[in-house]
Amino acid sequence: MESDFFDALAEASQKLLSTQGIIRIVSHNDCDGITSASVLVKALKKIERKFVVSFVKNLTSELLKELSIEPYDIVIFTDLGSASLDHIQSSLKDKNVFVLDHHQIKEHNFKGIFVNPLNHGLDGEKGISAAGVVYLFTKLIGSSNKENAYLGLIGAIGDMQESKGFIGLNAKILEDAKDSLIITKGLRIFGSQTRPLHKALEYSTDIFIPNVTGDEKGAINFLQNLDIPLQDRAGKYRKLVNLTTTEMQKLVSAIIIERMKTEKTPDDIFGDIYLLKSEANGAVTRDLKEFSTLLNATARLNKPSIGLGICINDKKAKEKATEILNGYKIEIINSLNWFNKNRKSSKIFESDNLVIINAEEFVKDTLIGTIASIISKSNIYKSNIVIVAMAHTVDGFTKISARVTGNENSINLRSILNEIISKIGGETGGHDNAAGAIIIQEKDNEFIQEVKNYLSIEKIA
Repeated sequence: MESDFFDALAEASQKLLSTQGIIRIVSHNDCDGITSASVLVKALKKIERKFVVSFVKNLTSELLKELSIEPYDIVIFTDLGSASLDHIQSSLKDKNVFVLDHHQIKEHNFKGIFVNPLNHGLDGEKGISAAGVVYLFTKLIGSSNKENAYLGLIGAIGDMQESKGFIGLNAKILEDAKDSLIITKGLRIFGSQTRPLHKALEYSTDIFIPNVTGDEKGAINFLQNLDIPLQDRAGKYRKLVNLTTTEMQKLVSAIIIERMKTEKTPDDIFGDIYLLKSEANGAVTRDLKEFSTLLNATARLNKPSIGLGICINDKKAKEKATEILNGYKIEIINSLNWFNKNRKSSKIFESDNLVIINAEEFVKDTLIGTIASIISKSNIYKSNIVIVAMAHTVDGFTKISARVTGNENSINLRSILNEIISKIGGETGGHDNAAGAIIIQEKDNEFIQEVKNYLSIEKIA
């Protein structure tokens, strides 16, 4: 029940306010984790509490051992911990521990403060992210923290919880955020503020455009046939926000006509656009969706502290935003080039219902989930094919990310990975439609064989 969830938040906030000393914050190294930590940091600054923050990919026994000997009596985990509660309990039993999360929960005997919407029958998959949980937690610490509601939404977007609007508790957080936002209807094309128009169309996956999505030449020809200039008089590439009303009308009509060739709902191309009032038009932090991508970029390039700085409006951190995004784009391009060059090699297995990408050290483990997502949303493969992508970490493990092509939600990827990993050993996480796992590298071949055995046509039909 929702009331029980808010009671748990109230109890947690009062518990924190009753403590003294430096607060140790450990958060997940992704957009939702960065926004979670940022919301908490901004709230703690207001009540003049000292803190130390770090971002991690996952909770390991080594990390918990390090935390156990650190001189901090208060530890708060955000956007992780629900699957490691017993490990946390045994390692940090002498500390005041808070876990604020929305992920799936493993059976536990945890005695600390644990707040998760799933404990109360609420939706943690699409209804609220960890950043949303932390936002509601801090709102009870001080009502002025309502100004950070937009960060809760950015975390939700980063966890793919926004689809033609917000639902569940995210919808309530949106109400809190409206003072900070301009909400308009527009084309559901990512990159309207920052990407050259032809690149925004090329990478348009929310609305698939035949002969344009995934095809740079196709996108350029599409615009040229509409007499929409790619560049302005100064030679700079134009963006979606630069189009005139007439040009926008032509573009919308042409997209609908093109989609009529293959799509059942060709005119389903509009959605809510969320713009931050405090950010300048054209800034990467203006559009919440682009903001979320920026934060994911800082995480994928192992610079989450810059993401934190951007969220708390640090000038020096914000100055690095463009540099971070450019570096991120280069890494993505290099990774996709590797994929395209190796499709006929032993590194990539393709069948009617399964693709396995064994990138080893050729793609960063922090990027493998992003690459899997891009490939799953492209027009390379037909719908309803499971993509399993693998990349080596520097410490002897293999990061695994699973996605489904198209907009299918009929396959529970987390359940599949749980069953496979239970046989060979490792850790799983993520969500039903975007799952992940960690195994030791020596198990790579065994994992690949288990995936092939499990994902037979009969298994997923």
